[in-house]
Amino acid sequence: MGRLDRVAGSHVRMMRVRRCGVDSSTVVEGRHVVVVGGGIAGLTAAWVLLRDGDPALTVTVLEGSPRVGGKLHATTVAGVPVDEGAESMLARRTESIDLAREVGLADDLQPPSTATASLWTRGALRPMPRGHVMGVPGDLEPLAASGVLSTAGLARIPLDHALAPHRYEDDVAVGRYVAERMGHEVVDRLVEPLLGGVYAGNAYEISLAAAVPQLLPIARGGGSLVTGVRGLLDRAAQGPGGPVFMGIAGGVGRLPVAVAGAVVATGRGEIRTRTTVRELERTATGWRLVTGPTSAPVAIEADAVILAVPAAPAARLLRPHSAVAGVELSAIEYAGMALVTLAFRRSDLAAAPSGSGFLVPPVDGRRIKASTFASNKWGWIDRADPDTFVLRTSLGRAGEEAVLQREDADLVADSLADLRDAIGLDAEPIDHKVTRWGGGLPQYAVGHLGRIACVRDAVERLPRLAVCGAVYQGVGIPACVASATEAATDVLAELAKPLARSAH
Repeated sequence: MGRLDRVAGSHVRMMRVRRCGVDSSTVVEGRHVVVVGGGIAGLTAAWVLLRDGDPALTVTVLEGSPRVGGKLHATTVAGVPVDEGAESMLARRTESIDLAREVGLADDLQPPSTATASLWTRGALRPMPRGHVMGVPGDLEPLAASGVLSTAGLARIPLDHALAPHRYEDDVAVGRYVAERMGHEVVDRLVEPLLGGVYAGNAYEISLAAAVPQLLPIARGGGSLVTGVRGLLDRAAQGPGGPVFMGIAGGVGRLPVAVAGAVVATGRGEIRTRTTVRELERTATGWRLVTGPTSAPVAIEADAVILAVPAAPAARLLRPHSAVAGVELSAIEYAGMALVTLAFRRSDLAAAPSGSGFLVPPVDGRRIKASTFASNKWGWIDRADPDTFVLRTSLGRAGEEAVLQREDADLVADSLADLRDAIGLDAEPIDHKVTRWGGGLPQYAVGHLGRIACVRDAVERLPRLAVCGAVYQGVGIPACVASATEAATDVLAELAKPLARSAH
């Protein structure tokens, strides 16, 4: 861990001590903004408020769990630092990388050591074919060479050129659109594992407009999907190069801790963990948030509020003030998943697997849906202990919540059994960690963007209140940072206006 991480942890602990025993209304002089939610979106919103706001502005972050970071969390397995949640950031969207640099992690940004992934399908580990957009092929030659599709599946794709144009004026499920143009095998063996790795969802239910927006103009144009994807690939090849993904030495889970440290280091930011907001009330000057047990409520006054929480708690807090926002957010479903991190002695392995890992199409009926060879993928893991090999598996998709209820030992056994079949792994781990992310990933169903537009319109009618997070603009870290930055910027603009001009 870097110095700023240690400072952040120290400040957060100190603040918890300072807040102990507070059971009366908390009034802060000057403009005060409360951010509900201490994940990367909430922490980013707090940082942007303090960075760009008036020097007299103060910010309080309220987080219901015992720690900040949400689904980003760094830990250790067999003494080696690893991520328990997301392990990389999309590098071609710079929001999260810029944030990491701002909070002192510039020297720790590192691209993957290898990005050579495979697909475990049709009974073998096969190379991920190049020349695709989220699994939708634009180049059939590497696809044919990979062996991922059957002869019949490959033969179906060229029919895309002969099909009558079909223009999708509205949204459509990714799986439906791709299957109609290229056949179900492309969806089942290419699109599903890639899209499932991002959303843990079902390609036949996920919105094209929300999840793969770059394909939407092709769908609306109605022409060949192969030709359209090839055009996207050609344009991308002319753009800036560089790595597609970026990690952080010690784990991406260090990022929220560093942002929290930067928030506290301003002297105007406070973070309270184990503090769940039960109610949100309008006042003459802004908002009142009620925390604490019903027998001893704690009221916190705020000039403005940012809700950086998942859809369900956001709906609960917004419903008394906007039935539309409450109803629309309540309709959004979430998927859960489990991550199993395994550490092995290299000397126990007949041969360490090569590449960055593999994805598993659901159609193949395996127990795991992916495996990442973390020691291969991230140089800092290998350097931390060259004698230990770390990998992780993921289990569970939308509709498979029962997986999360299984014992740790069962999930480890399932992972080892599939790894034995996939890569011939025949060794016992020296350490393991099972992490469950119940309801961790919002599902972008068909029509999601329209639903979010309704929510935003409703929230804009509420004075000095904004929302942000994975449910609104994308589930990736850069998208969450962008969503939080937008919310903070909107709140600062609202605070610059007299309250009467932005009320009801």
